[in-house]
Amino acid sequence: MPFDFSVFRVLVFFFIMCILSTSAGDTLPELSPQKYFSTLQPGKASLAYFCHADFPSTSVVLEQLNEAVRPLQDYGISVAKVNCAKEEEASKYCGKEKDLIKAYLFRGNILLREFPSDTLFDVNAIVAHVLFALLFNEVKYVTTQEDIQNIENTVKGKANIIFAYVRAIGTPEHRAVMEAAFVYGTVYQFVLTTETGVLESIGSENIEHAHLYFFHCKLVSDLTQQCRRTLMGQPLTTLNIHVFVKTMKAPLLTEVAEDPQQVSTVHLQLGLPLVFIVSQKATYEADRRTAEWVAWHLLGKAGVLLLLRDSLEVNIPQHTNVVFKRAEKDMPVEFLVLPDVDSIISHVENNMHMEEIPDDEDSDMEDPDMDIQDDEVAETVYRDRKRQLPLELTMELTEETFNPTVMASDSVVLFYAGWQAVSLAFLQSYIDVADKLKGTSAALFTRINCADWSDVCTKQNVTEFPAVKMYKKGENPVSYTGMLGTEGLLRFIQLNRISCPVIITSIQEAEEYLNGELYEGLMTYSTLSVLGLFSPTMTTAKEDFTEAGNYLKGGVLTGIYSEEDVWILANKYAVTLPALLLARHKDDKIESIPLAGTHTQDIVQIITDASREAFPEITVENLPNYFRLQKPLLILFSDGSINPQYRKAMLTLVEQKRLDSFTPCWLNLKNTPVGRGILQAYFGLLPPLPLLALVNLHSSGQVFAFPSDRSITEQNLALWLKKLEAGLENPITILSAQEWKPPLPAYDFLSMMDAATAQHSTGKAPGCMKETDTQESDKEQHEDKLAVRKEPVETLRIKHWNRNNWFKETEKSLRPHKEL
Repeated sequence: MPFDFSVFRVLVFFFIMCILSTSAGDTLPELSPQKYFSTLQPGKASLAYFCHADFPSTSVVLEQLNEAVRPLQDYGISVAKVNCAKEEEASKYCGKEKDLIKAYLFRGNILLREFPSDTLFDVNAIVAHVLFALLFNEVKYVTTQEDIQNIENTVKGKANIIFAYVRAIGTPEHRAVMEAAFVYGTVYQFVLTTETGVLESIGSENIEHAHLYFFHCKLVSDLTQQCRRTLMGQPLTTLNIHVFVKTMKAPLLTEVAEDPQQVSTVHLQLGLPLVFIVSQKATYEADRRTAEWVAWHLLGKAGVLLLLRDSLEVNIPQHTNVVFKRAEKDMPVEFLVLPDVDSIISHVENNMHMEEIPDDEDSDMEDPDMDIQDDEVAETVYRDRKRQLPLELTMELTEETFNPTVMASDSVVLFYAGWQAVSLAFLQSYIDVADKLKGTSAALFTRINCADWSDVCTKQNVTEFPAVKMYKKGENPVSYTGMLGTEGLLRFIQLNRISCPVIITSIQEAEEYLNGELYEGLMTYSTLSVLGLFSPTMTTAKEDFTEAGNYLKGGVLTGIYSEEDVWILANKYAVTLPALLLARHKDDKIESIPLAGTHTQDIVQIITDASREAFPEITVENLPNYFRLQKPLLILFSDGSINPQYRKAMLTLVEQKRLDSFTPCWLNLKNTPVGRGILQAYFGLLPPLPLLALVNLHSSGQVFAFPSDRSITEQNLALWLKKLEAGLENPITILSAQEWKPPLPAYDFLSMMDAATAQHSTGKAPGCMKETDTQESDKEQHEDKLAVRKEPVETLRIKHWNRNNWFKETEKSLRPHKEL
């Protein structure tokens, strides 16, 4: 995005904290049978425990049910105690006392399962049993070796399997597997067993503990071939399973050509080390086979990378053939000389530092500190993973359907990557917009997963995700460059309903356009209308303005008037042609700006500057637009609407050009609660409001506060600003100069893959990072790799490098990676 990513991270952080601070514990509601059944909703799951209020033997179960309310509600399941009074025994679930020791699971009004109270012995058993019943079709329970083999044969070439063995139903391990199935059940086939014979049949001799395996069946198309299996070495907990699955989704092998100390992958974020196999051009193919062999054996334990020595700009010791990077922060990398792959695996396993992850099964399973996420966006997506999006509102495109669809109708296309957190977060906003415009927009909402159809995205010049483009017949596609949220995207789509710049054909139409009457329905989305005035002979000026209007599509309304009577408008608004008329609908004002000697870029800049308000209310959505001006923020914090006298004082100074060095603005804490966190960061405690502050984020990081004992008037403001310029005021705090960046870089994956293909075809060593997910490779590649995997342990050759023989033509600086 074109704005500073640090601001986005700060705002996301504060919003998450605000949301979390409002959460509160839930207790077990007590209802009558009539009241309970009236609350059931179609499609919603509910667990009810029917009992007499004074029945003493139920106290332990009720205590555990009360503990289970919160975790079950996180999965959309309500829990209730139903009191069966004597006069209400008409309900078939309120029978004799000996029968009133059961819990019932409903979906809507349909009974799914009944649970005797002795199966609900603790919160783990309750959550496990309920999820197991709801996920009956997603989690296959097997009792024999033939059962697991049949499932394996069914999914070969289609999906991978997560197989779990637990010693008993209702244990903490069973709950962990069920919670993982709730999250990943649509992606992987889950298989569960409690039979030791099934576990022994897949090669495990230790039946004293729970086990979890990942079956790599998606790579296998031959029914006679067995799926490769990876055992999770950690105990079966929700977090460990989540971490394990993330490592299975990560690329098996990554090629890099940069300083190992600077390389970061998802493995480091998960507390796993990195192993670099050092390679050179002459032995590239053999080194790659060795690296893949090591990667398979260390899968789930470490990340494996192929380090291209020929393209490095940093020196590594001459005889080094393995580089080891620990997961601990600020630990130096180790340069090693190891004789074979067994030595590599032994070194990694003997030096692994697995961070202890506390696993309190009785605590809230959604504690924000429990999961390991790349950043706040990833954590938010993970928290919202259970939200069912109405994807049917958008059409999913493929390589075959993309061109026919966008050529046949006006289309909005979301290009996203299904594995990326930002894409998944923005997908929710995209669906929200599609829902808001359902039945009112002529445009077709579509989406394409670039992880599946990379060629299509490359041809459409999409290399960063997510991206939105609008396609119209006979026009070039228009890219959305605004905030990744519902409001900005909705505004972009609505303003693209008309093709800008609009051709105005009469004086009356021009007046209606400037008054907001011509496109009254769009005034909600654009408070500024721009009209270019040109004489019929000003061909070049009109072309420049038209080009500027095309560039600003979706951001501002532009129109052009170039008839013979254009001088009437020029005289009315006292302007010399060519000129711009800027109609500010909020202030009911029309300004004029001459365009003599300006070109397309100048016009774009003029309109962009004019679209900013003189004294705006800062929100999460518009902050980047003002922040990119690189000026100190003169910001008035208010708990509600600001005093009209304060606004008048500010606007007066703006009109006098005395605030040109600053960005004057105000923030309403009621509309933007994150402002409270900002003030607390500045002052330690929340100060009295209103409060005026000068925040210099772009240079010194100093924060100054307007004296609280003075009223905010034009004279007092001017005097205070003079003291600031003279250095007579002391800052209340100095912000840290440390930048907030994502832990992992955002890679241009499509360009990397294209570059890698071109380089291999010409025999050159790659000069940039390339990620190859051999787990998801195509059939031909897979067959080649199978031949390699049948080989026994390959010996890793010790390389003796001569610096003078390096391929200097490949020693190019790495292309900087673009931040999302």
